[in-house]
Amino acid sequence: MSTEPRYFEDYPAGAVLSGGAMPVSEKDILDFARRWDPQAMHTDIEAATRGPFGGLIASGWHTGAMMMRLFTEVFLSPASGLASPGLDELRWVKPVRAGDVLSLRVTVLEARRSRSKPDQGVIRTLVEVLNQNGEAVMTLKPISLVRCRPA
Repeated sequence: MSTEPRYFEDYPAGAVLSGGAMPVSEKDILDFARRWDPQAMHTDIEAATRGPFGGLIASGWHTGAMMMRLFTEVFLSPASGLASPGLDELRWVKPVRAGDVLSLRVTVLEARRSRSKPDQGVIRTLVEVLNQNGEAVMTLKPISLVRCRPA
């Protein structure tokens, strides 16, 4: 997780935070998929090789779980992160494969004080999960509730 405390005021519109380096292994792909998304493209190396992706790929939900881990490390602050009421525009843009190393780029699209809870802010971001070549593999627009700096 982020070690520096950040509050709503530290996330102005236009701010960009990036980082992380999460390697993806074949074992990780197989273990996740066998438990949560048992489709051949994620669980059967031979079948995946004959399939439309030409090899084993991570489940999109696995990519989402890795994104969440990176999001907590790169963007969220334990001092202020509260919750999320949801996200918009989730897209799996490019397959994630064994050997990829994922990172995150988070751009603050909108930051506004909550009308009903003035000690909180609402932050809408564009999250791009990038592979080692800087190519987006997943994008989404989450909404985060964040505490304002204590007075």
